[in-house]
Amino acid sequence: MFTLAEVASLNDIQPTYRILKPWWDVFMDYLAVVMLMVAIFAGTMQLTKDQVVCLPALQSAVNAKAQASISGDADVTPEFEATTGQDKGSSMRTVSFESAPTITPDIPLSRTTYSQLLSTVSNQEPRNEKEDSLGRKTYLDYQQYVFINQMCYHVALPWYSKYFPYLALIHTIILMVSSNFWFKYPKTCSKIEHFVSILGKCFESPWTTKALSETACEDSEENKQRLTGAQSLPKHVSTSSDEGSPSASTPMITKSGFKFSAEKPVIEVPSMTILDKKDGEQAKALFEKVRKFRAHVEDSDLIYKLYVVQTVIKTVKFIFILCYTANFVNAISFDHKCKPEVEHLIGYKEFECTHNMAYMLKKLLISYISLICVYGFVCLYTLFWLFRIPLKEYSFEKVREESSFSDIPDVKNDFAFLLHMVDQYDQLYSKRFGVFLSEVSENKLREISLNHEWTFEKLRQHVSRNTQDKQELHLFMLSGVPDAVFDLTDLDVLKLELIPEAKIPAKISQMTNLQELHLCHCPAKVEQTAFSFLRDNLRCLHVKFTDVAEIPAWVYLLKNLRELYLIGNLNSENNKMIGLESLRELRHLKILHVKSNLTKVPSNITDVAPHLTKLVIHNDGTKLVVLNSLKKMMNVAELELQNCELERIPHAIFSLTNLQELDLKSNSIRTIEEVISFQHLKRLTCLKLWHNKIVNIPSSITHVKNLESLYLSNNKLESLPVAVFSLQKLRCLDVSYNSIAVIPVEIGLLQNLQHLHITGNKVDILPKQLFKCVKLRTLSLGQNCIISIPDKIGQLLQLTHLELNGNCLDRLPATLGQCRLLRKSGLVVEDHLFDTLPSEVKEVLNQDTNITFANGI
Repeated sequence: MFTLAEVASLNDIQPTYRILKPWWDVFMDYLAVVMLMVAIFAGTMQLTKDQVVCLPALQSAVNAKAQASISGDADVTPEFEATTGQDKGSSMRTVSFESAPTITPDIPLSRTTYSQLLSTVSNQEPRNEKEDSLGRKTYLDYQQYVFINQMCYHVALPWYSKYFPYLALIHTIILMVSSNFWFKYPKTCSKIEHFVSILGKCFESPWTTKALSETACEDSEENKQRLTGAQSLPKHVSTSSDEGSPSASTPMITKSGFKFSAEKPVIEVPSMTILDKKDGEQAKALFEKVRKFRAHVEDSDLIYKLYVVQTVIKTVKFIFILCYTANFVNAISFDHKCKPEVEHLIGYKEFECTHNMAYMLKKLLISYISLICVYGFVCLYTLFWLFRIPLKEYSFEKVREESSFSDIPDVKNDFAFLLHMVDQYDQLYSKRFGVFLSEVSENKLREISLNHEWTFEKLRQHVSRNTQDKQELHLFMLSGVPDAVFDLTDLDVLKLELIPEAKIPAKISQMTNLQELHLCHCPAKVEQTAFSFLRDNLRCLHVKFTDVAEIPAWVYLLKNLRELYLIGNLNSENNKMIGLESLRELRHLKILHVKSNLTKVPSNITDVAPHLTKLVIHNDGTKLVVLNSLKKMMNVAELELQNCELERIPHAIFSLTNLQELDLKSNSIRTIEEVISFQHLKRLTCLKLWHNKIVNIPSSITHVKNLESLYLSNNKLESLPVAVFSLQKLRCLDVSYNSIAVIPVEIGLLQNLQHLHITGNKVDILPKQLFKCVKLRTLSLGQNCIISIPDKIGQLLQLTHLELNGNCLDRLPATLGQCRLLRKSGLVVEDHLFDTLPSEVKEVLNQDTNITFANGI
């Protein structure tokens, strides 16, 4: 038999699961416990006291016949009665079945049997009296009745009277297991445990309290405006007072219920109490857990189905118990007829038996049936509740109406069912849990944590000076823009990289020195006042994106913008409608830098062409085919077409009469015969044709008389034509990394040459005429085959950088000491060659530059 403690363990559900136990489940658990106690009590009583007591049943016909036979021998009967009467005072005597049948006063005997018995008794009476002190009392009559009682217990007593307690116990255990199976089944148990754990943490999280408190403490006027807006908007539209994302038509953040203008200050939401760092980190972890749990649970409805199945099983079990038990209620009776078929041993065929536990068992059975009926009605109610409303959908509409978190999404499947179950326990759990489903709530938490971590002092430590000697702050992969950033009023450059939730508030108007802004994969949102400030003060904007949609719409409305840098994919299938059509609003734009994969110069760029002075197009290797729109860009002074797979110099360039610098770096240009057309570009001073496949330079290059810089490095040149040295205004010539073997003596004609780069060629001899270019400041001769440096190098008095490494030199000329501006830091040469110089020359080269200038040079 089970003990109560052992059986109770079947219903030992963790206390934390109580939030998933609605009132009907709790009530059924209590009913199951009561039924369990009834079963155990009935079983205990049956084990200790259950038995039947039987007496022989006298048949009237047999008794009458026996009495008629006995009346004919009246003389014998008194004697027998006298004899038996005498024995009553003495001890009871037993007679074995071998000598004579057992005699009782109620047993009718035939005349023969009666005579034999009298003779037997009379013959044995003297001997028994003598052996009385030596005989053994067997109580044979008592043993016979015990034998009959035991046999009739199994023959006459109905099976239900004997096994009712055990059946009740088994049924109760099955019902208890069915009630709690969804807490034990592995595929549902894991989700339930995770949900209960997260729900408890969300309920107790300090962020939940602060978020709801912030909602309750909002400004009354703001609440009034929000509610007014809610009446005029559809229910699915967010009426939150939080900032929204700019659309294509509204490029700045607006708040529901408000209309902003540049003259009106932005109404700020009152800030919340700052969480300590530990609470903030725990809350952020909870947001991540809730997000992952929702994705994991919403994809199936296993928990809901399992709960329905176990409820149906309990209902079917209730009907089954009720049906068969009702048939056996009357079977439990106090009186039973027993025919054990042992008449040859006892002499009686039928016995009247009394079941001493019948009354108690019947009362317990009626009690058990009553409990089962109540249990069944609760099961039916549960089924009604399960199918009355869609439990696989859950809406936080009430929570959205009562709080500012109007973006809490509706959930479905098992996630919805678990929340419905929690509502039966306490609806406050769902309300507090909804805080962690809101992106607005998460963003506010991030903002608070961010401001707590990035203080003004910490941000000040990250401010640096860039190459242009401007104060620059670079923020990378933060959850937002800290408020303290806008207190750095002397900041010149602000870089925001990989900050998806960046918001620029009105406080940016304090940064009066800010003129340059970088948005790298950062679709920043701005408030109206902040936009007005940026429109009037921002001069340079860098935007790096993956999709055109990441470019904030307000970018195209910055009317005072001077420089715009767009880096991203503009030619994919998703970006066929290039978002440059709004550039026409940028009336003051001077520099446009596009780094993308264009196949043609967008015609939209020509909308701002009259204002552009510099256009840079960097392709990723995509061939730029259509360039006709360049003809309209008459004011462009600098044009860069890099990595565009150009094979020739585009003819459209020859129409740009104001062009001063042309850069065609990293293309596939093989010939530059079109260079003759550059004679029409009177202002062209810099031509960069580096990193191409040019084999020779045409003599027509002499017509580009105003050319001051010519870059032909990383090509396939084998010689330098004399025509190049007729460019008298040439100050910089770069022919590095070609296959040039000879430097023509005509190089001495370039009297204005200041920078000469011949690194990475096959030059072995330096002509003496080279040193007539006395204005040379930079001379790069590294990685050639030069075997000696002429002493005339000392004539280059303005030389500051000399590169000689990677040649075949065995010494350096001592005349290097005459190059008064040359120092060791500007001399690129092997150490062993430097050691060949005289000591006085070494001292001169090791001198500080400031000392030399102090002497009047």
